[in-house]
Amino acid sequence: MAIRVIAGTAKGRHLKLVPGDTTRPVMDRVKESLFNILGGALTGATFLDLYAGTGSVGIEALSRAAEHAVFVEQDKIAARIIQENLQATGFTESAEIVRADVRDFLRRAPSKAYEIVYIAPPQYKGLWRETLLLLDKQIEHVAPDGIVVIQIDPSEKTDVTLDVLAAYDERRYGNTLLMFFERPGA
Repeated sequence: MAIRVIAGTAKGRHLKLVPGDTTRPVMDRVKESLFNILGGALTGATFLDLYAGTGSVGIEALSRAAEHAVFVEQDKIAARIIQENLQATGFTESAEIVRADVRDFLRRAPSKAYEIVYIAPPQYKGLWRETLLLLDKQIEHVAPDGIVVIQIDPSEKTDVTLDVLAAYDERRYGNTLLMFFERPGA
């Protein structure tokens, strides 16, 4: 399986995959739909890619006019692949890679609030729910009117009660479910 940037300034550039089965790159069809839904919200946005894997989603955001992206990835090899993919697409100046456990990263006070947060954790471990609840508690990571997107297998979906974030959309593409939440503006 090959992955590539599908639109924007780096359109057509191929990205390296992380060896093994520790990451699950998002399919082009899902990525295209995601970015069509986000639309103009990307322009000039700060983008937080949690459980970044290959970095393909954050790189796609940069290619489509996001101003800055932070990639949080614990795995050393994956972090190296993200760096190589950023170099191949010319986005190293617009990006930062943080090697940390996502939950530890979210427990720290943020240096900035992000307009878009993308969460695509390893499957079937309940991490999406734990991460979303933590983000809802540490809401200063999300800018007012900011968007949080969760990518999971539909079988993982469970109800979640949030204090600040509000669900507003959900889309299913085969075995991929995208759930959209927003932080209401001030």
